[in-house]
Amino acid sequence: MGHVEIHEKGPREGFQFEKRAIETSRKIALIDALSASGLKRIQVAAFVNPQRVPGWADAEAVVAGIAERDGVEFTATCLNARGVQRALDTGRITIDGGVTTSASEPFLIRNQNQDFEKNKADLVTKIALYRQCGVTEFHAGVMAAFGCNFAGPITVDDLIASVQRLMAIAEQEGVRYSEIMLYDTMAWATPATIKTYVGAVQDRWPDIPVALHLHDTRGMGIANALAGLQMGVRKFDSSVAGLGGCPFAGHQGAAGNVCTEDLAFMCGDLGYETGVNLDALIEAALLAEEIVGHPLPGGIMHGGLLKTKVACG
Repeated sequence: MGHVEIHEKGPREGFQFEKRAIETSRKIALIDALSASGLKRIQVAAFVNPQRVPGWADAEAVVAGIAERDGVEFTATCLNARGVQRALDTGRITIDGGVTTSASEPFLIRNQNQDFEKNKADLVTKIALYRQCGVTEFHAGVMAAFGCNFAGPITVDDLIASVQRLMAIAEQEGVRYSEIMLYDTMAWATPATIKTYVGAVQDRWPDIPVALHLHDTRGMGIANALAGLQMGVRKFDSSVAGLGGCPFAGHQGAAGNVCTEDLAFMCGDLGYETGVNLDALIEAALLAEEIVGHPLPGGIMHGGLLKTKVACG
């Protein structure tokens, strides 16, 4: 069936969302467990304002402490040019050339303190900084692509206009995007809207693959991932044990990305290769639950893998 690429976001998602402080050493322990599970891309920190996201005040210390592992890339969230520079200064973060806007201006203001015009200027600055550090691959991204708790429903036309803004920046700056990531930041997507919105983007830009970042607040995460697979999506963000959520989503029950081990299990059952060792990933999920000190929503981590039947008699 082919390969599905999983970009693990659990450490960054989870540790920015927890109400109590998590020790730096425990963050490092989880990242090391994840890097031993076969995952090849792990988002390990957020280089953001620590006053707004205190859970990542120790971003540099975490990055300095994680173990290197052959074939594993460590990435980070950088919402502006200053964040990119902080990540670069660690010497250990893979800068992925993300050029990200939002389909909702109210959410963009709440999340990044930027309106559309300020966001455009910042993205131009980020592209210049990416080039200075040798980045040659750029990724378009649209947050709140399916709906917003502050702006309300996002229409297909809204989404296309948002992607078009990014395309205009790319043309202006002479870059090309290798993917278009659609972020269901506040979990408004359903399998039907996944198919409609992904299909609209694919029709408009057929030569650029679509990737998905799905949240599970309304329990639609794995169903939406399946709908994405059916539409040809082969790259997903996910979060071990279902860690995390968006602290600026305006919803007390905001959940993290679709659960990594559940996604990997489903992909394997459908015949897709992920390169993930599910047993090791379940151990990492259980470690995540121990670290945060409360139950996490992952299914496979609690229900276990299906066992092969043994003949009796």
